[in-house]
Amino acid sequence: MDVNNRVAVVGAGLIGRSWAIVFAAGGFEVALYDVGRDVVDAARVLVGQGLRDLAEHGLLDDPQAALARVRAAADLADALHGAVLVQENLPERIENKRAIFSELDRLAAPEAILASSTSTIVASLFTEDLKGRHRCLVAHPVNPPHLVPLVELVGAPWTAPATIDKAKAIYAAVGQAPIIVKREVEGFILNRLQAVLLSEAFRLVGDGYVTPQDLDKTLKHGLGLRWSFMGPFETIELNAPAGISDYCRRYGASLSALSAADPAIYEGDNLARILSQWGEASRADQVAARMRWRDRRLAALRAHQRLQPAD
Repeated sequence: MDVNNRVAVVGAGLIGRSWAIVFAAGGFEVALYDVGRDVVDAARVLVGQGLRDLAEHGLLDDPQAALARVRAAADLADALHGAVLVQENLPERIENKRAIFSELDRLAAPEAILASSTSTIVASLFTEDLKGRHRCLVAHPVNPPHLVPLVELVGAPWTAPATIDKAKAIYAAVGQAPIIVKREVEGFILNRLQAVLLSEAFRLVGDGYVTPQDLDKTLKHGLGLRWSFMGPFETIELNAPAGISDYCRRYGASLSALSAADPAIYEGDNLARILSQWGEASRADQVAARMRWRDRRLAALRAHQRLQPAD
């Protein structure tokens, strides 16, 4: 990857300091900035603690060397100096995003990527009037990003494809799992999935079908086990003899009835679009091998859980 190794983390709260851990552990020099110097000093102590925790679990070799790569920036211009990527982490208010991105666009090097950690505001709402709007995007993490590596990369309509590609390479280089959201949508991908599950959880408990404790068990000891290493498409491919299309033929109608979804999403053009991106259905021997892999992963996960302290 032909880039320098400096990043700026703007906003040293919960998400900002976690990003500092990500980049420092990944070998980058991190300039940490916040309007309150005491906030940065406190954050750097917590960054050190997080790095030591990673080392304790075998996820980092030298936490002291990583911490040495994190410095407190004197001001915003100092933080941005030489940065290849800027990770903004200010509160979720549109006026904050517009103000800080105006400053970032003015002060950062022209080739620097400007990324926001926002979880709710699409980039087109705060970058449209910027001279360098082509280098702006959302890079939405999952809290805490140094332990949950997914990051959603969401460009505005004017974000350059090269910006997305370069950002993806940087996040991958520091151990994140970047995905590309192909066009702007409110809530991005993770929050939209989470919203549906939480809404149904609240309905099921509120209507008296199950206790909140037993609903949580349903995720922890049921869906969550597979979902910790498989996505929904991977899961259903192994739950019908002929893969995803077979699963949709068998269960699409009942799934749409349970969720009040349009049955058409499990058939016709929509299913064809999904299958064209997924690829050819696996052969029987490939399915058997994948099922064996799944079962061994589940067994390893169950064994790991037994070694953990009780709640």
